[in-house]
Amino acid sequence: MTEDMGQNAGATHIEVDAGVRYWEDASVNGVDETDENPTIFGADNDRWRVKINLAEGRIEGWPKDMTANVHYKVCDDGEYWLLDKNGERIAKYRDYYVPGDFLCHGDNGYGDYIILKIDGAGKIADYQQPGIDPAEWERVSA
Repeated sequence: MTEDMGQNAGATHIEVDAGVRYWEDASVNGVDETDENPTIFGADNDRWRVKINLAEGRIEGWPKDMTANVHYKVCDDGEYWLLDKNGERIAKYRDYYVPGDFLCHGDNGYGDYIILKIDGAGKIADYQQPGIDPAEWERVSA
């Protein structure tokens, strides 16, 4: 069952579950990643699974002192959820394109790329907290 989103609906985080075409499109601690053995936090087989604090622009659980430069091609293979303060999913992005306002900071991903520069504390460079457009999110009822 779904209903429309209103304002920010209590969202505190975005949960990312994105299919990454090439892990080598990122570097970790200045070293290019490999498709065979990605070392970036959140890598899970061919998926990148992270949660980002919307107010702070910080990736939850990010390992101390790991830095990364991410430029992932997602190819319409992602699911994105807004979470409340309890970590419950409250809304799902209505599209499979990358929600650029949330996942592209410092460049334009045109709906196909996740572009982030992440520091050693998990903070995203050039981060600006995005507004939530109710037309782009579908509220999920319990």
